[in-house]
Amino acid sequence: MDKKATWDRFYTENGSKGQFKNFEWFFGFDSVKDFILPVLQSMSHSHSGQLNILDMGCGTSALGPCIYRNSPCAVKVICADISTVAVKLMQKHSNSTLVQPCNLSSALAFLELDCTQLRGYFDARSLDLILDKGTTDALVRSKEGQVKAGQIVKQCLQVLKPSGSLLQFSD
Repeated sequence: MDKKATWDRFYTENGSKGQFKNFEWFFGFDSVKDFILPVLQSMSHSHSGQLNILDMGCGTSALGPCIYRNSPCAVKVICADISTVAVKLMQKHSNSTLVQPCNLSSALAFLELDCTQLRGYFDARSLDLILDKGTTDALVRSKEGQVKAGQIVKQCLQVLKPSGSLLQFSD
């Protein structure tokens, strides 16, 4: 579960079934919106400008795009995954649906990245919130899982602002 090729194959197979459909691990946005939106609201009170949010290991989940669409405060949501296929599917779906955010200053982006190497993509102390919905779970199940899970947490702590948060949803 820690190999890029595995995830590319998974999303290729799921993406080839015709019309795009978000794939949710555990739960969707509706299950956590009453928790996440107040957290963002609280963070925005002590912040000027957009909140920088990373949806780490997003796959084709609607979590990041739903935060972008529903957040009353300005957010820049970066949906990131190691799978090129997942990122391209999400970009294509986002471009075809033209969703208007609740806050017109919000932005949504998609990025291919390895979550054990966040410092290669983000500056130190640059993110307000990192969401991990099952990404660490998937890596923990691999041969070098404990090491990779440690790398993820270390990388998150380096790129989070001192007042930032890491929200991990795990099974």
